[in-house]
Amino acid sequence: MSDTSEDYSEITFQAKFLGRVEVIRPNGLQILNEAAQSIEAPDKFSSEKAAKKSKIHLFVSRNGIDILENKTKFLLYTCPLSSISFCAVLPSSPKVFGFVARHPAADTYHCYLFQSKKFSHVLVSIIGDAFQASKKEDSIKGGRDLIVEALRHKNKMLQRENSELKRMCAEKSD
Repeated sequence: MSDTSEDYSEITFQAKFLGRVEVIRPNGLQILNEAAQSIEAPDKFSSEKAAKKSKIHLFVSRNGIDILENKTKFLLYTCPLSSISFCAVLPSSPKVFGFVARHPAADTYHCYLFQSKKFSHVLVSIIGDAFQASKKEDSIKGGRDLIVEALRHKNKMLQRENSELKRMCAEKSD
């Protein structure tokens, strides 16, 4: 785990990347099960190669999830938290967990599957906490924006009133 500042922190875990599969729905354990089965028995017509279990670093922050190849630190995938719609541990295999994210450019969803001997439940919990923190941060920013906008409006109203009072004072002094 590493903290770069008080406002921005990320958690890093090592896991095995099982693969990424395009899915038809954005959530549900059934989608996770189907994706896991698809990876175990890859379709020979699939556009993506069958994934070998490669070690990766999983970076989880309030901004999103980054998946880096272990040896080269090459960024394989990045998923903003706002694109993630579901995250869970596979009930039939407690070491396997995954999340579903919307593709940033296409109107499709992908399920990313991982294996961790000890931390699958912890990682799902951390991803959920990061998602909640990002939502809370967005709502706080939205609340601040409303306050700023209200103050700007009040400022304009006071400026108009001030201008009107100055004009009335100028008329009386003439």
